[in-house]
Amino acid sequence: MATSASTDKVDYVVEDKEVRLASPPPAPADTPGAEMDLSRGLKSRHLTMISIGGVLGTGLFLYTGAALQSGGPLGLLLAFSIMGSVTYAVLISLGEMVSASPLPGGAISLAARFVDESLSFTLGWFYCYTWTIFLPSELSAIAVLVNLWNTSVNNAVWISVFLAAAVGTNLLGSRAYGETEYWLSWVKILLVVGLIIVDIVISAGGVKGAPAIGFRYWRDPGPFVPAPGVGDPTLARFLGFWATLTRAAFSYIGSEIVAIAAGETQNPRKNVPRAIRNVYIRILLFYILGVFAIGITVPSDDPRLGLNSGTALASPFVIAIQSAGIKVLPGVVNGALLASGLSAANSELFTSSRALHGLAVNGHAPRLFGRTSARGVPYVAILTCASFGALAYMSIRSSAGTAFGYLATLGSAGGLLMWWGVCIIHIRFDKGLRLQRVPRADLPYTNVLTRHSAAAWYALVLITIVLFFSGYGVFLAGAWDTPTFITTYLPIILFPVVYGGHKAWTRCRVVRYEDMVFNVYADVHEEKEVSGRWRKMLAAVA
Repeated sequence: MATSASTDKVDYVVEDKEVRLASPPPAPADTPGAEMDLSRGLKSRHLTMISIGGVLGTGLFLYTGAALQSGGPLGLLLAFSIMGSVTYAVLISLGEMVSASPLPGGAISLAARFVDESLSFTLGWFYCYTWTIFLPSELSAIAVLVNLWNTSVNNAVWISVFLAAAVGTNLLGSRAYGETEYWLSWVKILLVVGLIIVDIVISAGGVKGAPAIGFRYWRDPGPFVPAPGVGDPTLARFLGFWATLTRAAFSYIGSEIVAIAAGETQNPRKNVPRAIRNVYIRILLFYILGVFAIGITVPSDDPRLGLNSGTALASPFVIAIQSAGIKVLPGVVNGALLASGLSAANSELFTSSRALHGLAVNGHAPRLFGRTSARGVPYVAILTCASFGALAYMSIRSSAGTAFGYLATLGSAGGLLMWWGVCIIHIRFDKGLRLQRVPRADLPYTNVLTRHSAAAWYALVLITIVLFFSGYGVFLAGAWDTPTFITTYLPIILFPVVYGGHKAWTRCRVVRYEDMVFNVYADVHEEKEVSGRWRKMLAAVA
């Protein structure tokens, strides 16, 4: 292999075939102007805060209550620790690929480059479906939160208000989205840190008039919660823990938003690796330490944990504060939770619309969805994905908690399938690197765990096991539940059907290792230097 380097390009020569850092492909001839181009309005500080707090929402603040109720404090901690390790493995694998090839659509475009068009088609539509489903689930959860203060106003009003806010923010462009998420992420980060500190103080007996709790709830009602209707105690505890694994997955899914945002980020080859390196902060500090704090302050048999309670007290953080007798703080916390819900809804609409835009760019969806405004905003994709937010209105006629639970289960399965696909892509990506003898040192980001796809193989195996057994409990005698079976296994069944159908229709071939291109184009969207004392301080922190 011969290599040559200069200040703005690197060439690789493999078997007399030259693969080099090239300019972005031109827009198709029938595309008016630059209608397929996205603006690069996201700065380094935006991407960093999005990676840390962008998807912190009801998954952690609200849905952990149902997870604690089904798995117990130890089951909750184990589930989030296991899924946290899977999340980290997926993200470092994805980060290695997307920082080298910051294509619109993230993993959707990477699938076409390193596997085949059929996987790109399948992942794209599943990813779009997942985040389209997550949006109404988030809006349903916001309706639960608002009910703490006001139950006289129909939930449809609150759903409409927050949906309109998310649509408006996204239509303003990636820079407005990034700036909104930057500040809302700060609110969520401060909220999580504050709640963890408060829970530890409550557990230690630091609240006047409230006794110390310690690990009392780990002894009574116990570290695990048996699944109902199962005679064998060991099996019952295991199934309760296993149900918590899928709920933990729901909280983590969305961490890969950094890859989707890379196509609209200034200097992605520098800023994406920086954001990926911060992922472990969210996993360790926010999720694992957060669920640990929940497990020592709220008993798993507290009836307020059920999402069907219809109030924001379903948040285990708020339950702990109320049980300790702190009067004002629950209202303050729920105000911050509403902000986090809006932030999560913004991110979900951003991600789903960019996935749909990526499908159009790759020719897997009508070109209409690839259209952008003069400012590079994919307005058609945004409005299309936002229309599915109307699914949240179904929570008006039934329990908002039940609707949220079903939508979350559907989205979790789709998100895990997306992660599964990322692992497949990286396994081929890694083998192509080695066969073409491309030095990993030339990649913008790499990790010792991504060599020989060790992280990808680890995540692939665990995700496969979790997906296959996620709804195992419904097959036990007397435990059949049709809605649970459908929401759990329908995405898993459809994934190979969609892939096989596209493969049979298009007869596309798997990309050969020697034809893989690992560097797409030099980044010309350099971020301007930050000026001003306060701006420099903010940039240093973020």
